[in-house]
Amino acid sequence: MTDIELASIGAGTVTLHDARRKARWSVELEPFEIGVLPVTQEQLAELLGEPSTHPRRPATDVSWLRAIRFCNAASEWEGLDPAYTFDGEVVTWHVDADGFRLPTEAEWEHACRAGSAGPHYGPLADIAWTSADGVTSPQDVGGKHPNLNGLFDTLGNVWEWCWDLLDPARYADYRVFRGGGFADDAWSVRASTRRGGAPRMHHDDVGFRVARGGFDAVGAAQGWSAAVDRERADLDGPLPPGWTPLR
Repeated sequence: MTDIELASIGAGTVTLHDARRKARWSVELEPFEIGVLPVTQEQLAELLGEPSTHPRRPATDVSWLRAIRFCNAASEWEGLDPAYTFDGEVVTWHVDADGFRLPTEAEWEHACRAGSAGPHYGPLADIAWTSADGVTSPQDVGGKHPNLNGLFDTLGNVWEWCWDLLDPARYADYRVFRGGGFADDAWSVRASTRRGGAPRMHHDDVGFRVARGGFDAVGAAQGWSAAVDRERADLDGPLPPGWTPLR
């Protein structure tokens, strides 16, 4: 298989937010690894047999569940412990496993920012494919400047799936994707922008990059917690105007 190049990301702190609850909190992260590039069509084709008409473009039209299966397949290929197990479409992350996985939201944003505090880690025209470039499809990976972690295309080109739930009280099992895509305007291509979709959803501007790193814990790691997900699924306090709960 074409090698998945990883960058080592040091420990650090990142601030996340929940717009509905108007909450902000800091996450302390342990060191981890993350893909230098989004997973490409070529890599997806090699492991999962997907078509590869443009080998160096990011793999797109990939659902969250398909991305999870890619991670396990890559782990098995490399002789690593798969990070995920399945019960139907219910996925469990074994946080102590050393295999490939999707980054948590906190990991993704920390890796993307690379120490920057603003919405972008450099001039957007230099670092990201966006609507300003006038392109009509994802572009080959690595065509713009990297951030200080050596990561390419974390902003622009394609959105990237993360492990976390978007807002379980409103969107049930929708998962987060981050970073903006080739058709998005600048206001949407920011390190803090959150969007998401159903685990089976797939679009031509949503892809993913992998991470690695096991942690001495169960059901919680790197800013994510199964217990907190259950709490987030419960409604409390006044609802914002026009906000419709899931149930």
